[in-house]
Amino acid sequence: MPSLSRRDFVNAATFAVALPGLSRSGKAADYPSRPIRLVIPYAAGGSGDQIGRPWVEKMSSQLGPTFVENVGGAGGAIGTTAVAREKPDGYSLLLGNGSTQVIIPLTTPNPSYSVGDFRAIYRLISSALVFAVHPSLPATDLQGLIAYARSKPGTLSYGTPGIGTGNHLVGELFKQQAGSLDIVHVPYRGISQATNDLVSGQISLVIAVMSDQLQQLRRAGKIRLLAVTTDRRLSGAPDIPTAIESGMPDLSYEGWFGLFAPTKTDDAIIDRIAQATRAAMADPALQARYRAQGMEPDSDSSPEKFQRVVDATSASLAPVIKSIGLQVL
Repeated sequence: MPSLSRRDFVNAATFAVALPGLSRSGKAADYPSRPIRLVIPYAAGGSGDQIGRPWVEKMSSQLGPTFVENVGGAGGAIGTTAVAREKPDGYSLLLGNGSTQVIIPLTTPNPSYSVGDFRAIYRLISSALVFAVHPSLPATDLQGLIAYARSKPGTLSYGTPGIGTGNHLVGELFKQQAGSLDIVHVPYRGISQATNDLVSGQISLVIAVMSDQLQQLRRAGKIRLLAVTTDRRLSGAPDIPTAIESGMPDLSYEGWFGLFAPTKTDDAIIDRIAQATRAAMADPALQARYRAQGMEPDSDSSPEKFQRVVDATSASLAPVIKSIGLQVL
């Protein structure tokens, strides 16, 4: 287990003292009897943190000491693999999304984990991807971006959190549906690194999960947000058009982030985490916090409902992945 901060250590010790009769076996009847780790499979500072860390904060009053560990790399596969190999005792959870739970297993010839290695617990938010460009680019909408890319083939680049992520898939769909645009994909270990390079002008375009950070950069004039990938405009950013409104009727993608545990985790533990999360997600302040970042909180999820979302995502993306020949080597 990674080292805890001084505050985490004090909280963990206090929690252990408050529950002297509990063993450290990890059995369902004892759960939780020690700190819970949420693995965010992306570098610190990105959208994963903006989703996972508020949940962790709320769990202090629901489940006891809970902390984040960022394990980035390979588009989320490294951190996801780490959780898949953990003991299924409820003390190592994953903040997963469509990329880690669907796209990577479908596009990797010899994946280090499979869809069946995880159990869905609770969907925290649904989200939109957004096309963000450097303000020096002479494009104020998607059609302008398409026209500029056609006029300068091979000179533009777009950043994502990695090969095989939902961001990458949307980027390739955009290129395909716009008439095979010649835009170079630049994979990063996390979206925060890609965003930094966008602000500095090292890359032309980033396809990222909508976040408060992006909106702040937009207000500061450091980036321009062209379109979101949801079917409807976001309540937290109603002035940004959808890709469908922007003349691309088939470019639609709704992302999600949620909690997962290794597949053999006890039902009672899964239900305990889901119930605590449902209580946390009912908090208007937490809902407002997510909506301010352009995300839609889910206050009515469950292990069964979330699993249906995962299955539906797999069913919809599998033919798309095949059509564009996406493969992670």
